Amino acid sequence: MNITVIGTGYVGLVSGVCYAERGHKVICVDKDIDKIAKLRAGEIPIYEPGLKEIADRNREAGRLAYTSELGEAIKDAEIVMIAVGTPPLPNGEADMQYVEKAAEEIGSLLNGYKVICIKSTVPVGTNERVQAIIASNTRQPFDIASVPEFLREGTAIQDTLFPDRIVIGAESVLAIDRLVQLHDSLSSHFVVTDIRSAEMIKYASNAFLATKISFINEIANICEKVGADVSEVSYGMGLDQRIGPSFLRAGIGYGGSCFPKDTKALIQIAGNVEYDFKLLKSVVEVNQHQRYGIIDKLRSALGNLTGKKIAIWGLAFKPETDDVREAPALEIVQRLISLGAVIRVTDPIAMDNFRRQMDHPSIVWCDSALEAAADSDAVCLLTEWDCFVQADLHEVEMVMARPVLIDGRNVFTRQQLEGTHFAYYPIGRPALLMEDLAVQQLL
Repeated sequence: MNITVIGTGYVGLVSGVCYAERGHKVICVDKDIDKIAKLRAGEIPIYEPGLKEIADRNREAGRLAYTSELGEAIKDAEIVMIAVGTPPLPNGEADMQYVEKAAEEIGSLLNGYKVICIKSTVPVGTNERVQAIIASNTRQPFDIASVPEFLREGTAIQDTLFPDRIVIGAESVLAIDRLVQLHDSLSSHFVVTDIRSAEMIKYASNAFLATKISFINEIANICEKVGADVSEVSYGMGLDQRIGPSFLRAGIGYGGSCFPKDTKALIQIAGNVEYDFKLLKSVVEVNQHQRYGIIDKLRSALGNLTGKKIAIWGLAFKPETDDVREAPALEIVQRLISLGAVIRVTDPIAMDNFRRQMDHPSIVWCDSALEAAADSDAVCLLTEWDCFVQADLHEVEMVMARPVLIDGRNVFTRQQLEGTHFAYYPIGRPALLMEDLAVQQLL
């Protein structure tokens, strides 16, 4: 099948590459001429494990091409996918200008029947708006459909090639049949529904997952006050099939390009129809507050932070990505700088992206976990990359000015801490102070 994907951002590029991997002929389109030139040269603009290898293989096999000319791309297309960005506006609404511009261009260039589907995350009613825009620019026949994506950065290839489900929102039997045929090799679990429900499924899914994260973080905060261990609590909860274990890991909150944007957009969607989504507003508020718990723990361990050297392990919002959008590290580092601390940061992939967001004289850029920890008064783990999780804490302690470890992702175990003198502060679990460890080692 001939597929055109408009937009070579995270969703568009990963989707296009994976469709090609399944044997379809794919053309990815982007207005950014420099970006297209780099893609044609084999340069992948985002970090996603396995993406470059699959892209190179399919480009060499002739199943994957890149262009900045939409007319050339859609001439022979059977399905045209809109996968452009929908960044948040200041009021939280999704910015639809790129989607609407793509619709106008598609309408002016249509040369025969095609299925136009929106893969971008868009507010309910957007497909109808796109349909009207295309219809006002062409007399050619077409159908519109919603095919939302459910990719997780770091596992996007797996999520695309082996999805939990494929959601198709469409009114036309021909469009549904064509989209089922496209995705038939990917999944046997299809949710075929009306367009507005398909649009809502994406927002509702992300909002619910964000709610689980904020809920377990609230439980973690209570656990700290009553002396319980949130790891044990979440394990016991997750065994209940009605709840499940996913997204019940306490930490410093969610970030990235989806959850923050989609929760705020859904609040705005609700507000536009005069519904006050109180629960989701609280989810956002809890998440915003959660990351500042790191600051509270540092103050508890060190007192006044002015002049203190703080090592930050991890800048990306999660492992296996270079994405720092809405990453907790951004606000934590900014707050520490405002309190007079000197920050020593490191991340295996996301350093350049973080520097573009925040470059300050109080930030020291380090090439490794050990370099960041050198002469520091505390280490804060914010992203659970393997290189940090597997660090030899005995070596780390030896290079530090003061052995304080703030574990923002609850990854370190008692076994790793044995024989060290760290004051250890996890999330929602009892802190292990130096005197506690000394007593345990005597026993």
